[in-house]
Amino acid sequence: MGDADVVVIGSGASGLSAALLVAEADAKVILFEKQRALGGTSNFFSGTFAVESDMQRERYITYTRDEAFKNIMEFNHWRSNPRLVRAIVDESPATITWLQKQGVVFSDVINNMPDSPRTYHLVKGRGEAAIKAIATRAKERGVDIRLATPAKRLIKQGDRISGVIVEEDGEEKEVRAKSVIIASGGYANNKEWIRKYSGFDLGVNIIPVGNIDKMGDGIRMAFEVGAADEGLGSLELFRVGPIGPEFSMGSQIEIVALQPDLWVDFQGERFCDESIGFYDTLVGNASARYKEGYTYSLFDDTIKQRLIEKGPEKFPEMRPMNLEKEMRAVLDRGTTEFFEAESVEDLAQKIGVNPVVLKASVDEYNQFCVKGHDGLFAKDPRYLRPLKGPKYYAVKARTIFLGTLGGIKINERTEVLDKKGKVILGLYATGFDAGGMYGDSYPIKPSSGLSSAFSLNSGIMAGRNALKYLGNLKK
Repeated sequence: MGDADVVVIGSGASGLSAALLVAEADAKVILFEKQRALGGTSNFFSGTFAVESDMQRERYITYTRDEAFKNIMEFNHWRSNPRLVRAIVDESPATITWLQKQGVVFSDVINNMPDSPRTYHLVKGRGEAAIKAIATRAKERGVDIRLATPAKRLIKQGDRISGVIVEEDGEEKEVRAKSVIIASGGYANNKEWIRKYSGFDLGVNIIPVGNIDKMGDGIRMAFEVGAADEGLGSLELFRVGPIGPEFSMGSQIEIVALQPDLWVDFQGERFCDESIGFYDTLVGNASARYKEGYTYSLFDDTIKQRLIEKGPEKFPEMRPMNLEKEMRAVLDRGTTEFFEAESVEDLAQKIGVNPVVLKASVDEYNQFCVKGHDGLFAKDPRYLRPLKGPKYYAVKARTIFLGTLGGIKINERTEVLDKKGKVILGLYATGFDAGGMYGDSYPIKPSSGLSSAFSLNSGIMAGRNALKYLGNLKK
């Protein structure tokens, strides 16, 4: 198999970016990916965060790196690593330019939620196109990409990393390397770790979306050579429903359930200002308070008709023109995730809550709508719309997450730190394997697109700093 200057573990946005950047300096790179395809969850992102990019300047977007840094830190109550956050924010505009040079095409810069800065750089062809472009360039620069070849263990000699053990065709092999970059994508599918670090039961009261076989391999390997941890237990939370084999992702019923109308918990009581649904993290946090793993979105015929005629507030471009047909098909087949009833009391029976409680919740909410003031949770009056019937509907909305947000403790150069705060020489961690970027929550409102940006930017930074480390070894 041969030796390498740098080994990269994982082929998502962070791993491929790191591999390409190192290869651009004519260093020998081997990338190991345990799946049979490239990209992992990075294939699915729609855009990425940056501040002060050329695209933003061309559009007179004045949001600054200083503002972004302060807003991210304040959102996370200063529980993030401020030097790491600053480094990622400062790197972000150059990363957009670098990606464009690799053939990634950006179509626009938008804000995809109310009252948020325009940081979201839309990728033409989504993440899949970005992964293809970076991988193509990486291969052209000589990166040796080994699919279906999982890394198993790191090799450490003294205070530094000297290689990795991989499994190829069922046989373990040793690969010597001067540096290793971990980019294996977190631990979203590891039931034991999710329960241990976040307190949820995977697949029961929290559901991973878009993640396959993310077991924390890179994190485990780093821990085995003495790495410290940071941020374990933090998740990129959201609330989505209905979920099940009878529903496609992004179904029109799902679009309705995301709208800021009336939401109730498993007991039939209203639990939040529903307009927080515009901000994935906020609604994810509100939903995650319920260890049952679900709440309900309610609507009626009048709300249904308004959505068809005028379109939704969240995802306004996705008008549910076939909603009625989709609803009928699901109800005719039978489901435990979507319900229809002739009265509020009947709906309560179907979703398993006390009819008196649900009726009181609907009546109170309707009174707020009449008054034009939400006396409980102070929701913006423009989203106060009563439920009048004649039919009533409930969607079971689940607590989901898109990835894990912590793991290996790193510094602002993505160097892995041991439990005494000392750098483990030659070892770097990126993306969902690294801790320190997010604190307790994903800061979606001030920095939409940050998860993909952290992967991309941390990968580039790891590659650059690995090259510096190689240079120092030669001196």
